[in-house]
Amino acid sequence: MRTFMYLLSDMTKMATDDYVGFTFFVGSMAMMAASAFFFLSLNQFDKKWRTSVLVSGLITFIAAVHYFYMRDYWDAFQESPTFFRYVDWVLTVPLMCVEFFLILRAAGAKRSLMWRLIFFSVIMLVTGYFGEAVMRDASWQWGLISGIAYFVIVYDIWLGKARKLAENAGGDVLKAHKILCWFVLVGWAIYPVGYILGTPGGLFGIDFGVDASFMDVVYNIGDAVNKIGFGLVIYSLAVKSSK
Repeated sequence: MRTFMYLLSDMTKMATDDYVGFTFFVGSMAMMAASAFFFLSLNQFDKKWRTSVLVSGLITFIAAVHYFYMRDYWDAFQESPTFFRYVDWVLTVPLMCVEFFLILRAAGAKRSLMWRLIFFSVIMLVTGYFGEAVMRDASWQWGLISGIAYFVIVYDIWLGKARKLAENAGGDVLKAHKILCWFVLVGWAIYPVGYILGTPGGLFGIDFGVDASFMDVVYNIGDAVNKIGFGLVIYSLAVKSSK
């Protein structure tokens, strides 16, 4: 009850034009609700799908907790919580990569595929953080490395081993894999685009000077759509496969 009253009082202090704070709050609520939904639905699935749905719940739960912190940071300093955002990404994005392995295990996916996707996702995020927050004078070099890692992941799931495994599995697994691929190609694209637009020198020394608060709103909406959407695809596959 005390926590609820704290959140309620916090909302009354929010300015009507504070779109960043609003999207942080709504994002945290949406992802916490998604976590509860995924966790409470575990018992209805066959055992082989429970891990996939559990990971979906962990992804949105971790993000919800970080969004509470980011909302408080924004409220206190009116600055983009870059550090907290990258901490969130470095935990949740590799878990999203794990989902590809989990749905493709029945088709013969090996752990090497999972570790390869995790490795390049961590490289993508760590180098992105260095370019955006630590070595901004060399942001385009760090951004280039991050972009290469991102496109390796895109290649692996669209054209590489993961794609072949999905085609071998066929049916609902192939359909789910295709949708997840689109999330990575289109949904995740907001992150490198945001890096380019919001980081001085983000694209070969060009400074686009996009306002950081605008990018926070885009990131917050994109994060919620990507993570909850990712989980709902897994949930739908688990439901169909458990019938």
